[in-house]
Amino acid sequence: MKKLAILDDYQRVALRSADWGRLERRGVAITVFHEPFASVEDAAAKLAPFEILCLMRERTAFPRALVERLPALRFVSLTGLRAGTLDARALGERGIPVSNTRAGSSSGLTAELAWGLIVMAARGLARAERNMREGRWHEDLPLGIALEGKRLGLMGLGKIGARMAAIGRAFGMQVQAWSQNLTPERAAEAGAELVSKEALVASSDVLSLHLVLSERTRGIVGRKELERLKPGCILVNVSRGPLVDEAALLEGLRKGRPAHAALDVYDREPLPADHPLRAMDNVTLSPHLGYVNDENLRVFHEDSVENVEAWLSGMPIRVMNEEFLK
Repeated sequence: MKKLAILDDYQRVALRSADWGRLERRGVAITVFHEPFASVEDAAAKLAPFEILCLMRERTAFPRALVERLPALRFVSLTGLRAGTLDARALGERGIPVSNTRAGSSSGLTAELAWGLIVMAARGLARAERNMREGRWHEDLPLGIALEGKRLGLMGLGKIGARMAAIGRAFGMQVQAWSQNLTPERAAEAGAELVSKEALVASSDVLSLHLVLSERTRGIVGRKELERLKPGCILVNVSRGPLVDEAALLEGLRKGRPAHAALDVYDREPLPADHPLRAMDNVTLSPHLGYVNDENLRVFHEDSVENVEAWLSGMPIRVMNEEFLK
């Protein structure tokens, strides 16, 4: 009997999102982990018996140090198209194929979440909702700002950034954008004005990040950029935590640059219970929900079952690390 582990099923929906019984009928024993691992050592100890792992995006990182400590591992299924925290080369060098899944409809979902966070931050809705539950009314509430007529700055204008631009125009905002390869023509197609990075940072009332995390984008918003933010600016990050220098962000929030941060992603996830961001009044936080909804999770888990079935049959599909396989 082969052993399979489904990782990071925080909301306890994996088993009802697909027909995992198809695998059990083929002699696969399934274990579900609902809580994050405390460390690489913790993950290595708990995952050592498993031959098959089904990973949820980037929730548990899989560096070479972990891969090398899983002697029984033979196959990995990853939800989504890629994960920067997964060492596909290290797995390939051990002859372990990694199959991915369809991407799901995360572009629209992520943009919708970003705008929810923006409206919450602009109008102080998180604190207002807490007041109402506590029997209070307008006590200690910020006055809030209107978005109409304000300037929306988009750092990144891909699929999600373009959706952000369209919604920003619907709010009556002026939309401007910058990224390292953005052209004036592409910006105009999305209804945005191309500006320099410096101008974007200094003139945006809402600055929203929509970049893929890479070596050239890690820390792309650091102390220098935060110090140049326009007074009252709302910084939004629904992409990847390390795009922003966390230490600089904490320092900047204490100084009012940015005036408010609306965040769905963090350097370390889940965000530790004692993290300083949790205690700050000028932040709006959500627990990395950008891609999370019923439809996406069904796509992810149904494709994961297909991936395992194909591997069991000796014909793995959607293999993303073929170039590294031995």
